[in-house]
Amino acid sequence: MVIYSWNVNGIRSAVQKGFADWFSKVEPDILCLQEVRAEDEQIPDEIKDFADYQSFWNSCTKKKGYSGTGVYTKIPPEEVHHGFGVKEFDEEGRVVQLIFPDWVLNSIYFPNGAQSDERLDYKLRFYDAFLENSLMWLSHGKHVVTVGDYNTCHKEIDIARPKDNEKNSGFLPIERAWLDKYVENGFVDSFRVLHPTQKDAYTWWSNRSGARENNVGWRIDYAFVDEALKDCIVNASIHPEVMISDHCPISIELEVPFPPIVTD
Repeated sequence: MVIYSWNVNGIRSAVQKGFADWFSKVEPDILCLQEVRAEDEQIPDEIKDFADYQSFWNSCTKKKGYSGTGVYTKIPPEEVHHGFGVKEFDEEGRVVQLIFPDWVLNSIYFPNGAQSDERLDYKLRFYDAFLENSLMWLSHGKHVVTVGDYNTCHKEIDIARPKDNEKNSGFLPIERAWLDKYVENGFVDSFRVLHPTQKDAYTWWSNRSGARENNVGWRIDYAFVDEALKDCIVNASIHPEVMISDHCPISIELEVPFPPIVTD
C-alpha cells in the first residue's frame, strides 16, 4: 500500500501548476493533502471526483482561505473524522482522519508556532491532543499512521542550518522535545527507519534567497507509524523534484495486511 502526503500550499494554485497531471502519473493508493486553503465548493471540478478515488475535505471554519486538509483514497474507510473532537483545534480544518478495520490514517496540517507565544502554546496543545487521540486508537487495537506537515524539524540532520534556527519556531527545543515525547510513546519516523543518516533530505524551502536551488531546507513533513508497524515499512521517500509547492511530496509504502496489535 502506497501513501503520499503533500502540503500543496493552496489546492487551486497547485491545480493551475499541474497537480492533476502529477496525480495521474503517481496514482497512489491514498493521497493526503495539507494547506488546501479552500472551501469544499472551491475545490476545482477537475479534481473533486478524481478517477477511482473517494475524496474527503476539511476546511477552516473561522477564516476563509486558511489551513485545510484533504484525502483521496482508493480504500473505502469505515468512518471519517474531521478532527479530535476539540473545538479550538477542529475549527481550523487541520485533520482528516480515516478509520479502517485495523488501522487509522491521519492527514494533519500541524499549526505553525511562529506568529506569537499564544500560537506556540496552541501548537503544543494541539500536539498533545493529537498524541492523546493516537494513544486512544492504539488502546483500541488499531494501528496509527500519521502523515502531514508537522511544522517542526526533529533533529539537526533534518535542517540545513541548525545553529541559525535554534530560536525560530519549527526548531525550538520545546517543539523538538515534543517530537522526542511522541517517539517515546511508541511512534517511529518511517524515513529515518530506512535512511537513518541521510543528510540534505528536506521537504520545505523558503521562497527567499534561492533556498530551494541551493537546497537550504527543512524536513518538516513526516510519515510516522506506530512501532508495531516498523517492520511493515517497505519504502519511505522524499520527492524534491516535484516543484508545484514550496513543500515537496513524501511517500511511504507499507506491507499489508498489518500484524495485530497486542493490547493488555
